[in-house]
Amino acid sequence: MFLALSRAIDAVNGWIGRKAAWLLLAATAISAANAIIRKTLNTSSNVWLDAQWMLFSAVFLLCASWTLRDNEHVRIDVLSNRFSKRTRDWIDVIGHAFVLIPFCLIMIWTSVPFAQASIATNEQSFAAGGLPQWPIKLLMPIAFFMLLLQAISELIKRIAIISGRMEDPVLAADAAEAEVERLKAAIIVDEADEASPARP
Repeated sequence: MFLALSRAIDAVNGWIGRKAAWLLLAATAISAANAIIRKTLNTSSNVWLDAQWMLFSAVFLLCASWTLRDNEHVRIDVLSNRFSKRTRDWIDVIGHAFVLIPFCLIMIWTSVPFAQASIATNEQSFAAGGLPQWPIKLLMPIAFFMLLLQAISELIKRIAIISGRMEDPVLAADAAEAEVERLKAAIIVDEADEASPARP
């Protein structure tokens, strides 16, 4: 039951993260267009400047849980690689249970009134003619709720891995990647052998 919940959380956060990642392309396009217009026509707009940082913030917030799911967050590898696999798993369990989950709860608790106040006052940009600020502030409790769910999912998976009820998906992915690289190398060697002239 818990693993089914974990899979559902992973699927939802992965879907949201993949969709939100496209906002980075929009932010880049707006940034490039704004720079070109500013340099060529000597004009700009605070709407575009606000849109840039808001889109980037949305990507950062909405992709955080996806990043955690795929184990792409920053680790201190110099230290973690010195520990055994089981020790690293226990560090993850303790970290998720006593650091990440409480942190997410605190952030949700403090960001909800923050967002509510912004919505109630229809908070606008400090820059003249800029965009409303409340949409990005509303994303904060939503994003930390998603991260909380992902932390719970990771905790479920780590406990299942330690108890032997599931294989570590990170190790499985690493093994698959290593096999792909091995097959690529084998194909390159075979192609080189076929291309070389036959010896008498």
